[in-house]
Amino acid sequence: MTSPADALRASPLATELTPAEAEALSTLIRVRTLAPGETLLPEGARDGVLHVIAAGRISVVKSGPERLTVLHTLGPGDLVGELSFMDDVPRYAALVADGPTEVLCLNRTEFESLVDTQPRAAYKVMRAIMRVTHQIQRRLSLQMRDLENYVYRTGAKY
Repeated sequence: MTSPADALRASPLATELTPAEAEALSTLIRVRTLAPGETLLPEGARDGVLHVIAAGRISVVKSGPERLTVLHTLGPGDLVGELSFMDDVPRYAALVADGPTEVLCLNRTEFESLVDTQPRAAYKVMRAIMRVTHQIQRRLSLQMRDLENYVYRTGAKY
């Protein structure tokens, strides 16, 4: 099992952190090990926890009327639940381990305690979360543009 400090240093959350700041944050993190097929969080769950994949893969799975659909698969270094971490909105889809997986878990309430003791570290972590969120938004925008180009070019019907 990966130590919280080692897993944190390898994650995008620690990109700007000094060694002392990373150490302070690592005391708030726990590592969770998932078996293949184990659900990290069910669809609709609220938990206020940010997850960072340390090892393995997580599938984002949406239930439909007749079957489950894998929307995306995330790997080491990817953040999971960053938006719910910030605004406590229910999860849009379930998060399921695609093989043996380890995730870092950072509880929002515990993270907020860092604001009083290490405000600069808290700021840097929030910047890291926003940087990842921005990358996702950019990727989705490019995919939407490609889809629109395909529809207009081929005359595909909706």
